[in-house]
Amino acid sequence: MTAPEEAAAQDLDLLRRWNATLLAARAGREGPDPAPYGRDLLGRWAEPQRRYHTVTHLKAVLDRIDELTDQGGEGGELELVRLAAWFHDAVYRPDRSENEERSAHLAERALREAGLTEHEVTEVARLVRLTVTHDPAPGDLNGETLCDADLAILATDPDTYRGYTAAVREEYAFVPDDAFREGRAAVLRHLLGLPRLFRTPYGAAVWEEKARENIERELRELADLTAP
Repeated sequence: MTAPEEAAAQDLDLLRRWNATLLAARAGREGPDPAPYGRDLLGRWAEPQRRYHTVTHLKAVLDRIDELTDQGGEGGELELVRLAAWFHDAVYRPDRSENEERSAHLAERALREAGLTEHEVTEVARLVRLTVTHDPAPGDLNGETLCDADLAILATDPDTYRGYTAAVREEYAFVPDDAFREGRAAVLRHLLGLPRLFRTPYGAAVWEEKARENIERELRELADLTAP
């Protein structure tokens, strides 16, 4: 299978997952065809300025939500968590700081039109905004599941982690090296300063230690690059 064929097959699989998620969230209520909304979102995730925040990242987050559900049944409103995953980086411009807010507004507009209740719309938008800090309150099962799934890339093997950091650097190619290293180090220190990177029992048990090792290694590498 060629690369374009693989991408088309992945998009088709993701569109099926989107359709199933939105229909499940509507719980039998009438509403418009979910497919156009899914195709619009896939188009957004495929925009040319993206290198890490791509359809591949979307699929990974959805897969990690499924993994968390399979391993621990983390609870919460899982269909709304999955919808939030679809929207959490739907608006993404590396040179702007309001991406999460604009993504949340997109979710509010689209999901109201798509037939969700006001509670459901509000919860999805709240979850999207939560990905600014990745710091859900204790007992926020929806937030814990989404944030853990979004951060799971931090707990991958060293080669995959380096591929992730390289893709992030490509997205910020317009930022000078010194400024990028300073900003990236601040993000990493914020993450290490959280009481726990992963809040679900499974995430804390399986991903926490590896993620901290990767972050600490990256911070050392950034420090080496800035050393005289």
